Amino acid sequence: MQMQVRHPDSDDAAAMGRVHVRAWQAAYRSIMPDQYLDNLSADDRGSMWRRHIDGGGWSGLYVAVTEAGTVGFAAFGRCNDDGASAKEGQIYAINLDPDHWGKGIGRALLRAATSELARQGFESLILWVVPGNSRAIGLYESERWKSDDVNRDEEVLGVVVREGRYRLPLG
Repeated sequence: MQMQVRHPDSDDAAAMGRVHVRAWQAAYRSIMPDQYLDNLSADDRGSMWRRHIDGGGWSGLYVAVTEAGTVGFAAFGRCNDDGASAKEGQIYAINLDPDHWGKGIGRALLRAATSELARQGFESLILWVVPGNSRAIGLYESERWKSDDVNRDEEVLGVVVREGRYRLPLG
């Protein structure tokens, strides 16, 4: 399988919206309310991603592209937690179409985002993950991320979820 990780352009936004919805519906089915997941709109998510791409809403955004098209994305940048150090970066989101899980694409996106944040001079990284998302946790832990046992309730695109924080020191 050929796969490329690159910066997105506006043409990727609709596919990113579809990926976002499909990934959430598969990964969070028993974690978030079914009604919420069933009502997610790929068009709404695509419009959101188009605004981020066109307006530079986040400092870092990559897409994974295969022969099937845009199948995943990663969003990342400076840590946006209250009180975070200027030297702390964050992986905001990694989403992958469920038809492409288990093919190394999520790992490639995570490594690309981590490498870019290291290149930008961040000394450590964080990410927040829903504790029931065992697939994502397995990936993060296999890449040396460690839970620091900090949890929070966070509103994420309209629904409150419990999240646990993971850290990765760089360098």
